[in-house]
Amino acid sequence: MTAAHTLQATGLSLGYKDRTVISGFDLAVPPGRITAIVGANACGKSTLLRAMSRLLTPREGQVLLDGKQVHRTPAKELARTLGLLPQSPIAPEGITVGDLVGRGRNPHQRALSRWSREDDEAVAAALEATQTLDLTERAVDELSGGQRQRVWIAMALAQQTDVLLLDEPTTFLDVSHQVEVLDLLTDLNRARGTTIVMVLHDLNLAARYADHLVALADGRVHAAGEPGDVLTTDTVRAVFGLESQVITDPTSGRPLMLPLGRHHVTAPAAPAVPAP
Repeated sequence: MTAAHTLQATGLSLGYKDRTVISGFDLAVPPGRITAIVGANACGKSTLLRAMSRLLTPREGQVLLDGKQVHRTPAKELARTLGLLPQSPIAPEGITVGDLVGRGRNPHQRALSRWSREDDEAVAAALEATQTLDLTERAVDELSGGQRQRVWIAMALAQQTDVLLLDEPTTFLDVSHQVEVLDLLTDLNRARGTTIVMVLHDLNLAARYADHLVALADGRVHAAGEPGDVLTTDTVRAVFGLESQVITDPTSGRPLMLPLGRHHVTAPAAPAVPAP
């Protein structure tokens, strides 16, 4: 099991040039749990993850990992505890899958240290877990979008951090691979206690896989807590401007959002009931 780490944002103000995206923002990530961040486009989800991973310096406030400011922590030291899979990462031209995934081990390399058996095992396990072992010798820029996304996830897994941030990890993946990736992250959380924070667009997948759900609106936390408390018709209306019905997913017992459009709606769905 990994060590329990605290990750929190206090009084954050974030933006780009003269545009403020997030203001007066506070968030505490439950250690050892899976947190999913949801919200409409341009509400600040990706901006928040960039700040929490040290890629974006706050205008005001701070991000604390175990009580230490991440923006004052040396990058390599931080990368041994906290990993990030950003949205639409770019691989060096011509790099092979094996070499890219191997770069996940860079934070663990010391001065003059050699590649170890532990590094080999970490890379192999990450490739196998993401079903990309057969792609090891392939160039990353020759792969499909879905294959590339699984390779980037493999690199994040090879880093073996106790805290893992992922911005849209299911991008470019078909439905079966979306479920496989989220199952994989759940396995990682349950087996190692890894704290996982991920941005997801799919509300229903977020509600199914997250222990803690955070809904953002206008750069602020509109609601946060267990999925059954957060994913409500009021929240969907306030955050997405969408009318919906929320029922209990017969498969998972979690809330399931049914959007109400102008067509193909015959009758209101039954309201959600708390899972036993």
